[in-house]
Amino acid sequence: MKRIAHWIDGKVWEGVPERTGPVFDPARGVVTGEVAMATVGEVDAAVEAAARAFEEWRHVPVTRRQSVMFEFRRIVAERRREMAELLTSEHGKTIPDALGEVQRGLEVVEFACNIAHLVKGEFSEQVSTGVDTYTIRQPLGVVAGITPFNFPAMVPMWMYPLAIAAGNTFVLKPSEKDPSVSLLAAEWLAEAGLPPGVFNVVHGDKVAVDRILEHPQIAAVSFVGSTPIARYIYENGTRHGKRVQALGGAKNHMVVLPDADMELAADAAVSAGFGSAGERCMAISVVVTVGDAADRLLPKVMERVAKLRTGPGTDPDTEMGPLVTPEHRDRVVGYIQKGVEEGAELVVDGRGYAPEGYEDGFYVGPTLFDRVTPDMTIYRDEIFGPVLSTVRVDTYQQAIDLINASPYGNGTAVFTNDGGAARLFQNQIQVGMVGINLPIPVPLSFYSFGGWKDSLFGTHPIYGPHGVDFYTRPKVVISRWPDPMHRGVDLGFPQHGS
Repeated sequence: MKRIAHWIDGKVWEGVPERTGPVFDPARGVVTGEVAMATVGEVDAAVEAAARAFEEWRHVPVTRRQSVMFEFRRIVAERRREMAELLTSEHGKTIPDALGEVQRGLEVVEFACNIAHLVKGEFSEQVSTGVDTYTIRQPLGVVAGITPFNFPAMVPMWMYPLAIAAGNTFVLKPSEKDPSVSLLAAEWLAEAGLPPGVFNVVHGDKVAVDRILEHPQIAAVSFVGSTPIARYIYENGTRHGKRVQALGGAKNHMVVLPDADMELAADAAVSAGFGSAGERCMAISVVVTVGDAADRLLPKVMERVAKLRTGPGTDPDTEMGPLVTPEHRDRVVGYIQKGVEEGAELVVDGRGYAPEGYEDGFYVGPTLFDRVTPDMTIYRDEIFGPVLSTVRVDTYQQAIDLINASPYGNGTAVFTNDGGAARLFQNQIQVGMVGINLPIPVPLSFYSFGGWKDSLFGTHPIYGPHGVDFYTRPKVVISRWPDPMHRGVDLGFPQHGS
């Protein structure tokens, strides 16, 4: 059985863990590894290593920091298949899906390769006689990331490349459900030339999380996960004086207007609803049909769902893999039952499915509900599984009001051939990321990712320009160099131009 340890100060931690957690192969439903669960002391050791490394790393020329990212980018690009296969073995998503995840993370690494441009300051000459004013951006120090199970490669890459390239040192607490990808990244960063202590990995649960939030040497914390935990991270991190960006959950709606291309909309609903078994914060979990759109859309959705192949992620014919743990599978099954009990129309039932030869795997097949109402649990809660709900409304305005009333504001989409309606939608909707005739509006690395309302706590979205802002702080310098004309005591208030 594989032993998964921490990575501290440039090497694998060699201690004996007090506690461990199971790591599954979700496709087969068997335990394949044990991950060390960090104590307070082990988190402290990682932070101390990062703090020591920061004293030198912050003074490393920015071009050198860039060169490390360039080399890391090369390694990941050349070995992406290795990372994807490791990811699939612990998460369960298909290999093509895992490769796509690695690629989206790699894009942020590429963005970090241009960090010299991104941390430039501004300069104003002669703001007063002989006085210049300029700004510089400096790293924060030791920063930390707490990341979810659904994207074990991509989401950490949304954080540490920018943080490290900007001159910080990093402590990552990945999900204990699929931790091995983070260790592989640590090895590749070291191979790329990153000094010991600049990047550290500690595994664990609430013990590790709470110590990160409390540790006085950690200046900032990035988090991606569910809304209740995001709120906890934000409240506790800020209470301990840290800068915090905490991205929470979602209940993403896709609005289909009567004039939409129903073939395109059906493809999008199935792809965005069931990709990665619905374990995406940007998954479409609610289709809002306006007028008679449902009667024309749902038969097409059902045709596509019936053809989906669910099975192990390593099978090239598989389109949707298993859920990550047996507990999560049971949670999703419980939501389906709740939907039935509360009166939703179960059109396609994914319960009880398992592919031949993988009967012990954590599978739930694609599940489709119709005539869901906003008071139902399956509408209100983030299920994080392959469950797609259909809500019928009569008018465009009802669709807008429905989405704007949701406490979540991560992503949304509208499908229509009416440019005016689309433009009105993007203006009126209270959601941070909007798709028009595409279902998952995730920005590329040179923009930033973040929702509104209970989907983001703090003022900083993640990666892109906002990510650079989060991991640096500006300093204003006002300088005047000695000149005989400036000598002498002057008790008057300084005046511009004098």
